[in-house]
Amino acid sequence: MINNTVTDTFYDQLSTAFQSQELLALDAHTAQLKKNAFEDFEKKGFPTVKNEDWKYTNIHKLVHKDYALESGAALAEINVENYKIPNLDCFLVVFVNGEFQKSLSQLEGLSGLELTQIAEAENSPIFKEHFNKVIGKDASSLVDLNTALYRQGIFIHAPKNAELAKPIHILHVNTGNKDSFSQNRNLFVFEQHSNVEIIETFVGEKESSASLFNNSVSEIVVKEGANIQHYYIQHATKGSNYVSHTEIYQEKNSLYNNFNFNFPGADFVRRDINVRLDDENVESHLYGINLTSEGQFVDNHTIVDHMKPHSESYEWYKNITQDESTVVFNGKIFVREDAQKTNAFQQNNNLMIGDKTAIYTKPQLEIFADDVKCSHGCTMGQFDQEALFYLRSRGISEEKGRTLLIHAFAFDVTSKVENEQIRAYAENLLEEGLQI
Repeated sequence: MINNTVTDTFYDQLSTAFQSQELLALDAHTAQLKKNAFEDFEKKGFPTVKNEDWKYTNIHKLVHKDYALESGAALAEINVENYKIPNLDCFLVVFVNGEFQKSLSQLEGLSGLELTQIAEAENSPIFKEHFNKVIGKDASSLVDLNTALYRQGIFIHAPKNAELAKPIHILHVNTGNKDSFSQNRNLFVFEQHSNVEIIETFVGEKESSASLFNNSVSEIVVKEGANIQHYYIQHATKGSNYVSHTEIYQEKNSLYNNFNFNFPGADFVRRDINVRLDDENVESHLYGINLTSEGQFVDNHTIVDHMKPHSESYEWYKNITQDESTVVFNGKIFVREDAQKTNAFQQNNNLMIGDKTAIYTKPQLEIFADDVKCSHGCTMGQFDQEALFYLRSRGISEEKGRTLLIHAFAFDVTSKVENEQIRAYAENLLEEGLQI
């Protein structure tokens, strides 16, 4: 039986959903994988604040309610044009309440890689080779729950030397008037020297009045010489709740850049991003901006694991809290004994606007090698009134001055976005989200 307090109804729903899966229709390996995962979930239960990694992240309210496991969204009422990134030419993949919607997606002309629903990819040799192979044993029980019950998601396979003419935009839309729970499972495999840009945005229909809880897991394999740009941009609506786990495995001479941006919108966001640098001359960059307001809660946990020599990582997260919102940042860097000549940098800067906000930050660095360059740091502060006074003395209004200072604070991160349309989009959301 589950080992922490959850409504019997929700747990029974999950148990029934698992039992009703047609496991016999799956190959023996996949069926056993799902069975083992659900057993692990039952043993662990949902994460609680007694778990160090969830110390400030209480999901009791999320799991202590009843959910529909199928939302039945009215697709005809959704206009994806409202959620596109201005002036960005891209391929569009649309999910509504966690379910892939082919009729709303725009994939005409997509060639050079394989993109398919995950249920249709399970017999692919590439899929079988990599699925559920890079997830660490330290992953939370919600990853087990996802493995046991996922139904939706996509599989992307970029062959050797693949280079798309334009990025792939994965649009996640929350909508509806009944509380629903969904799970996505994604597998992205980028072969040698491929070059791909993926943008994931999380939005919500303003008319939605329901609580929507999405639990997603993504596995990303970046092979030798591949260059991958990956964006998470969240500006959903109230009632949206996201828990996600992203695991990245990199090989020699590869580059993976992750941009994790959260703006006012979703009530709850918990994002785990783990990068394993398992070869020489691997480079990873993790950038984050979190601008929160009202009672919003955003928690980012990252792991950068240097396993082999001559690798480099650069991580910079900026947090700005307003009103009564809360942000958590926990960044861990591991440098293994074999990872000599590692260069690892981590920085977390925090700006609190208002007396009722809260920020919990925990940068961590564990080094087991002796020939490395590693550093980490954290700053905490409030609005610079002297700088604001200086701007006002030059004829700039207080509102404009505050906006300029926030843009300057975020610049170290936003300036790293090479795609001009995405950078402008993020900067605009930053400005719109300021309570000034």
